[in-house]
Amino acid sequence: MLKVFSQSKKRSCLTFGKTINFVLNQQQSAESFSQSKKETMTENEISKIIIGLAIDVHRGLGPGLLENAYKECLFYKINQYGLFVEKEKTLPLIFEDVKLDCGYRVDILVENKLIIELKSVESLCEIHLAQTLTYLKLGNYKLGLLINFNEVLLKNGIRRVVNNL
Repeated sequence: MLKVFSQSKKRSCLTFGKTINFVLNQQQSAESFSQSKKETMTENEISKIIIGLAIDVHRGLGPGLLENAYKECLFYKINQYGLFVEKEKTLPLIFEDVKLDCGYRVDILVENKLIIELKSVESLCEIHLAQTLTYLKLGNYKLGLLINFNEVLLKNGIRRVVNNL
């Protein structure tokens, strides 16, 4: 009986050791990810990461806050994840070879590939989709996420907007 107890104790120590190795491997993976993988990531791969981070923010804050609160928190989470991120990125309008600064600003731009337009409204309208598509066209980007944080379940407030993907 004593030997069985000792063996099970050894097993739990081995399991604990495997858990530590797993955690260390996860940390190493995150560090190496930020250096190698992100350079070759597609828009779709980035969008999966962003949706997960947006869900984390929504779980932490819930619905009902102003758009700016969600923008700052999501910006922080993306930056913490190790992706290159810019907020309030200006997009110029080029008309007849003249660059016009009309005040178009993308809420969040990730890895110079993915536009994120954030809302905190009762429901998304066609004009919100049109705005996101306009930003995609002006910046020559392929994919955007339109996210409405004013939903009980965030997945109901996420729309993918595509421009020649």
